[in-house]
Amino acid sequence: MSIKNVVVAGSGVLGFQIAVQCAYFGYKVMVYDVNDEALSKAKNRFDVLAEEYKNYLKADEEKIQNTKNNLTYSTDLKASLQDADLLIEAVPESIDIKKDFWEKASEHAPEKTIFASNSSTLLPSRLSTFTDRPEKFIHLHFANHIMVRNMAEIMGSDQTDPTVYNEIVEFAKSIAMLPVELKKEKSGYVLNSLLIPLLVAGLALWANDVADPATIDKTWRIATGAPFGPMAILDLNGMNTNYNILKEISGELTQKIAEKLKTELIDKGKLGQQSGEGFYKYPDPEWQSKDFLKA
Repeated sequence: MSIKNVVVAGSGVLGFQIAVQCAYFGYKVMVYDVNDEALSKAKNRFDVLAEEYKNYLKADEEKIQNTKNNLTYSTDLKASLQDADLLIEAVPESIDIKKDFWEKASEHAPEKTIFASNSSTLLPSRLSTFTDRPEKFIHLHFANHIMVRNMAEIMGSDQTDPTVYNEIVEFAKSIAMLPVELKKEKSGYVLNSLLIPLLVAGLALWANDVADPATIDKTWRIATGAPFGPMAILDLNGMNTNYNILKEISGELTQKIAEKLKTELIDKGKLGQQSGEGFYKYPDPEWQSKDFLKA
């Protein structure tokens, strides 16, 4: 496999997890974002993630230090991409933002660089039109809490070179992911095709004042045995991500939900776990209480 140097564009919750996972398994990783403030926030999350690697993967201090040493940071896209073998894009789920990013990346990335998007809902055939290499464009989609929910959905377009597809499958395996290989393009892949209807249903119950977030989550968890309810998952995703996904789904109901999400949570700085409050307050949310599912 030719991939050695990885660039992760977007240092948000999931983007930084992707970067740390790659660094943990020995890749040299450049974390790119548009400003120093975003990168500073990412760096501050490293120690929190390190504890999770110690807990879940039994990582020792030497492994954690090697991981940290494999990470570098930059706000200069051209410099970040100068020796990139693989670029993983994890910028906000907005077609305009992604279009602008991929057009700029195409200007600066060397010919060898494989382009991969972590887009949740957009198709590779749509995003690849903004690049100079549709044959090297693919989607590589991760689930939040990557070191535990270690699956990577891999989806190409009909223009994706099969060799590139196979190389990304091998790359996913090399960072301890279970490759979920899609046979054709599908908005939402496998995971979000199942998950997004659940999240939208939970949001609809909340937006229409049918039930509060805790009641929604308790109902789902007690009835199904699931470890998370939809409202807790929305907090983990981050409200900006939820909002951007909703805006891509046509329909009067989803647009109503998106507007309420913006005015009642996002505009008030309640962005989910990352900001300390969303539908629940963190670091000790009600849904994690041992008494949450009790009568």
